[in-house]
Amino acid sequence: MRWSVGSRDSIEDRRGSSPIMRAGMPIGIGGALLLLLGSWLTGTNLFSLLDMGTSQSPATESRPVQSSPAEERQVDFVAAVTDDLQSTWTDVLGGRYSPTKVVLFRDATDSGCGFAQSATGPFYCPSDHKVYLDLSFFDELRSKLGAPGEFAQAYVVAHEVGHHVQTLLGIESKASQLRAHGQNPNAVSVALELQADCFAGVWGHAARQPGRVLTGRVEVDNGDIEQGLNAASAIGDDRLQRMSTGRVMPDSFTHGTSAQRVNWFKTGLDAGRIEACDTFRSGR
Repeated sequence: MRWSVGSRDSIEDRRGSSPIMRAGMPIGIGGALLLLLGSWLTGTNLFSLLDMGTSQSPATESRPVQSSPAEERQVDFVAAVTDDLQSTWTDVLGGRYSPTKVVLFRDATDSGCGFAQSATGPFYCPSDHKVYLDLSFFDELRSKLGAPGEFAQAYVVAHEVGHHVQTLLGIESKASQLRAHGQNPNAVSVALELQADCFAGVWGHAARQPGRVLTGRVEVDNGDIEQGLNAASAIGDDRLQRMSTGRVMPDSFTHGTSAQRVNWFKTGLDAGRIEACDTFRSGR
């Protein structure tokens, strides 16, 4: 994967700020992993259940960012990928696209969707139109989920920006209406998540066009694409359920199976068009 260091205009850096917890239940690493997997599976911040004894919002503590050269390179990488994503979606949507920000934080932060902890994984908040990411998730992606490589990380960012595109196009709002009118909320969630995978593939289609790196944009090759497909497979509901409980419960799926996620990411990669990403009508 080829990319160059640019600006960090698309980054909101909160790594030096964190909420001060007034109450809560400490848990070990093993418990954190179980809650992490459960949060991904259900789409719910299960860590918030540990803090039900307080109704107050956490205070915020600010301090200088302590970082390493390797972490700063990761910040530059996320910024480069996000800038390219936004340029690509501007090309695709024209005036319908408006920029998002990627909020980088450590451990916990406040969002327009409520209090967030890093153990819930990366997420997009439609209320404030921002993506939230703790860079430690990339270590989890590599070491615990078996999805290494820069393009695997880029796929994660592209998926979350895909949710931003859904919000701008009114798809997220229509999904909320479907839920309100009695449609199975899990089925609606799966359709949204698979479409975000497909939108990530639309960006991947553009990013693998030759010569892009010469214009300061991200450029990928077929080996990089395999990393993205592996990442999509690694975070399928069925695989995560087997990891966390040893069994698969299809009725509780919220993101789709590994096969579905790979299929829709590849659909976007092959087609390069948002019209190919209608997961709400397709039975795949």
